[in-house]
Amino acid sequence: MSRGRGRRRSRLPLSIYLGKRDFVDHVDMVDPIDGVVLVDPDYLKDRKMFVTLTCAFRYGHDDLDVIGLTFRKDLYVQVQQVFPPESTSPQGPLTILQERLLQKLGDNAHPFTLQMAVNLPCSVTLQPGPEDAGKACGIDFEVKSFCAENLEEKISKRDSVRLVVRKIQFAPPEPGPGPCAETTRRFLLSAQPLQLQAWMDREVHYHGKPISVNVSINNSTNKVIKKIKISVDQITDVVLYSLDKYTKTVFIQEFTETIAANSSFSKSFAVTPLLAANCQKQGLALDGKLKHGDTNLASSTILQPGMNKELLGILVSYKVRVNLMVSGGGDVGVELPLILMHPKPSHGDSEDIVIEEFTRQEQRGEDSQEAMAAEGEEGS
Repeated sequence: MSRGRGRRRSRLPLSIYLGKRDFVDHVDMVDPIDGVVLVDPDYLKDRKMFVTLTCAFRYGHDDLDVIGLTFRKDLYVQVQQVFPPESTSPQGPLTILQERLLQKLGDNAHPFTLQMAVNLPCSVTLQPGPEDAGKACGIDFEVKSFCAENLEEKISKRDSVRLVVRKIQFAPPEPGPGPCAETTRRFLLSAQPLQLQAWMDREVHYHGKPISVNVSINNSTNKVIKKIKISVDQITDVVLYSLDKYTKTVFIQEFTETIAANSSFSKSFAVTPLLAANCQKQGLALDGKLKHGDTNLASSTILQPGMNKELLGILVSYKVRVNLMVSGGGDVGVELPLILMHPKPSHGDSEDIVIEEFTRQEQRGEDSQEAMAAEGEEGS
């Protein structure tokens, strides 16, 4: 295990160590959050040390809170007393990461394991506007550690160390068949109709990869098709509190294909919706962000039987629209559902050791707190 990169201090009262920040939802279970808390005995004294996992739905900024109302809803909270350990909650076998950290950090380090409940939403962030400040709206997960006499004690943000983690979901290993849609349009003075069919070869597509949209046209009318327009829409459904639904176009392109009267046409078009082309659209749903790291368009929400939609907070879906521009006849179009996700990694990469450290110093008779973060790599 190599040393973390970043600033170091000789004495740190409270620190959280995790092996990674992304935890995968496997539908029937979620990766456990295994880590270690390091605490200075002089800081802990006779208090207890807790670790919590919170899934929260943020639908407004902190500076908008008025008359005691909050714009944050905790969807799920799990609390574990790490030290002294509770006899009612025995610690399971240590993971390799925990064994290495305990060996490195010494007797003042204490392991913890948090297990997310199933059917919780994945991390989602709504893209803020250029003038928005503070934390973005969306769904986030947070691991927090603090020392207190009991859980009823009020703990300020400055007296705890917090680490944002992400819950993610990969595409299913065996996706279903690709969607297909067709329509028929009749025109005045044309004996035969215009038939449009569109389909995709796969049910699931991956972020950043081209999406093949197949288009087949049987134009038995006396109309001329001047061009084909293909677009991808993101639908964000806020199902908690507001019941708002937002539709934003994340890709649109016109193809100058001319289909003459009484002719047929068939072709495959490649479309690629990217966040880079939509970075100015306020309210666009993105996969949860960690600090200011790069992200992408939000993955599609996969609904399992029996899931409480309201508990998910935000639902994200996509659709592909294929429209034909017909001379003197308006548009003819169809829609296809689109599932956009990340592929499951073929092999495990080396994990980062993620550190959040909380320091306490005396300055001018008052307590001064300063948080820092560093990342390193776990060696083989």
